[in-house]
Amino acid sequence: MLVSIDPGRVTVSGPKGELRQVVPQRISIVHEGDTITVTRPTERGEDRALHGLTRTLVANMVEGVTQGFEKRLEIQGVGYRAAVSGTNLELQVGYSHPVKITPRQGIEFETPTPTEVIIRGIDKQIVGQTAAEIRKVRPPEPYKGKGIRYQGEAVRRKVGKRA
Repeated sequence: MLVSIDPGRVTVSGPKGELRQVVPQRISIVHEGDTITVTRPTERGEDRALHGLTRTLVANMVEGVTQGFEKRLEIQGVGYRAAVSGTNLELQVGYSHPVKITPRQGIEFETPTPTEVIIRGIDKQIVGQTAAEIRKVRPPEPYKGKGIRYQGEAVRRKVGKRA
């Protein structure tokens, strides 16, 4: 893993790829051996918040280029399914047409079963954003629970109308 620190910019490259991030100038970052140290100039609230944010962003970059990130989605509903055609994801979720989703750069889709979608990439923010956009195509509805949800997501169910 190679870490390059310039004023206001951190670049991390590893076996899975390379990520760049703009960081606040006030926060100092030092790379020594195997550790990256992030320090703040004062104990003011704004500096403490920027310190935590910068530390987490750098940690996510390191984890992304070494291991990568993934989000899993479940599809529930009669006839609802997903398939990968080329690099695109094709969803059939109750509309009159299939919904095609083109991946952003650095994102790849996998469908081990027709009702499960795995989104993989090295940038945590882009993986999460892509998963949210796919879920937005058909969010889970509260009466029958049909739709696209994150794996393990609990959907609050409502009772229907009573006779």
